[in-house]
Amino acid sequence: MIAVGSDHGGYELKEAVKRLLMERGIPVEDLGTDNGNSVDYPDFGEKVARKVSSGEAEKGILACGTGIGMSIVANKFPGVRAALVADPYMAKMAKEHNNANILVLGGRVLDENEAREMVAAWLDTAFEGGRHQGRLDKIAVLEMELYK
Repeated sequence: MIAVGSDHGGYELKEAVKRLLMERGIPVEDLGTDNGNSVDYPDFGEKVARKVSSGEAEKGILACGTGIGMSIVANKFPGVRAALVADPYMAKMAKEHNNANILVLGGRVLDENEAREMVAAWLDTAFEGGRHQGRLDKIAVLEMELYK
């Protein structure tokens, strides 16, 4: 299951991403927002990141105006590797090298087609492991030290 969330700046993009996920038969849990009215991005970033951090969701996708705010929020949670991407190559590398478990998109900087390409690249790419796993292990050690 993929948890999705957005603020008002990412609402339309989140809805487009949900359509793509449903077309692919991927279960989706929409954690809001449910309209374009002004809201605070930390409230929705927290919901998705908490689900991924706890293992309740395998992956997450977040969107706000630029994606920056959601990235900051999501990466506060242990075990979350949220990657803000700007093109399909970055989305591919986010998964292949960093095993990003939350993809972050900017609703005011991407159109629906661009976002669909990025989500597809992220979903269709496998984590390479190897030397990259060692790097993720170092991050996990840092998290354990910081969140004791």
